[in-house]
Amino acid sequence: MKMLRLIGVAAIALAAVPGTAYAQDEEESSGAWEVDAGIAALTDYRFRGISLSGNDPEVTAELTVSHESGFYAGTWLSNVDLDDGADDLEVDLSAGFATDLGGASIDIGAIYYLYPGNDDFNYIEFTGSIGTTIGPADITVGVAYAPSQDALGNVDNTYVYISGEVPIEGTPLSLHGTFGYENGGFADNKKDWLVGASFDMGAGFTATLDYVDTAHSLTSLGDATAVFSISKSF
Repeated sequence: MKMLRLIGVAAIALAAVPGTAYAQDEEESSGAWEVDAGIAALTDYRFRGISLSGNDPEVTAELTVSHESGFYAGTWLSNVDLDDGADDLEVDLSAGFATDLGGASIDIGAIYYLYPGNDDFNYIEFTGSIGTTIGPADITVGVAYAPSQDALGNVDNTYVYISGEVPIEGTPLSLHGTFGYENGGFADNKKDWLVGASFDMGAGFTATLDYVDTAHSLTSLGDATAVFSISKSF
């Protein structure tokens, strides 16, 4: 039954990105507009160190439309397990503005997290990040702020993080890592971290293996684990 649920989620997700399965190019553009899409399968859905799939596999699909001015909008879908007895779906709707300023990349936006199976979990979050290149590494520092709302128990929530990625020259491998700190309605002084490697398989396929862990998590769903994934970009 679990696999049937995942297949059903994948079908819904692909239906939400028409033509994805038949795309010939990794990017499609028309004038000032660009469309990017992707699908992925993972052994677990870890969000800031916490499993949102009940430690079960995850299937995702995404679609982003961006303009050369820097404005973008997108949607991301995944199966989730909210421990409410229902087969749940998460739909993230995002919009924002991204641009390069000097030697830095700046991204400011908002994400609305929707759970059609249970509207009580819906919430909005505002995000901002700045990235730069240091030697061969890409470094990003960011923050996500969710104001007080019902899904958070009428308490706000803040998550700050630093992440980096370093390609291994002359190989299809790259190393990456993230460290984050969260406090508020979702967590109490929680720290999470991720280290891993990605392998570019060609033709838009990427295989990734990550080690994910948390400290001061309020649930065993934050216990250390390894997450393997295969993704395809269009």
